[in-house]
Amino acid sequence: MKRSKSSQNWLKRHFDDPYVKQAKKAGYRSRAVFKLLEIQEKRRIIKPGQVIVDLGAAPGGWAQVAVPLVGKKGAIIALDILPIEPIEGVAFIQGDFAEQDVRERLLLAINGRSIDLVMSDMAPNISGLKAVDQPRAIYLAELALDFARGVLKPGGDFLVKVFQGEGFDGYLKDVRETFKKVVIRKPKASRPKSREVYLLAMDMKKEAEA
Repeated sequence: MKRSKSSQNWLKRHFDDPYVKQAKKAGYRSRAVFKLLEIQEKRRIIKPGQVIVDLGAAPGGWAQVAVPLVGKKGAIIALDILPIEPIEGVAFIQGDFAEQDVRERLLLAINGRSIDLVMSDMAPNISGLKAVDQPRAIYLAELALDFARGVLKPGGDFLVKVFQGEGFDGYLKDVRETFKKVVIRKPKASRPKSREVYLLAMDMKKEAEA
């Protein structure tokens, strides 16, 4: 089937993207790893021995970066609606995080362990309609925040992708009420035209625990 012009243009931009080329050369699963690597370089949020939950994990790039950083004493539990190729040291659950039974499966996989970091690179399927996509994106971010409140240990951290637009300011306020320090990051690997930013929320307040 012949690709549309917009599809052809996207493919050209994708394969011309220097981060795509770097990821392929380094053996990473996606260009998104460079967003996490930049944040990690500045803040060292991933440490040896940590237990981490990775939401929106496919194709597994963030988990791929985290595995050697947490080491053999750490653990990573990843979730996505899409399948991913197995990664040694990562327990994967396939399902839609918006569904209650999937979140319950994730809680079972955690098995009462203290979670040091919840990181979410989740995004909705893009329709191209801002009035539809933005509420969906904020909803996923809200689900991730609610989940983090329920599983993070006191002082735990939360890294989440959010799209600027309607609902962003209210969401940022909620995150700031939950964590002692919140910074907004726009990694170099985030495409300039994208409205995505990452909120790095550190040191969850004790009173925020669910």
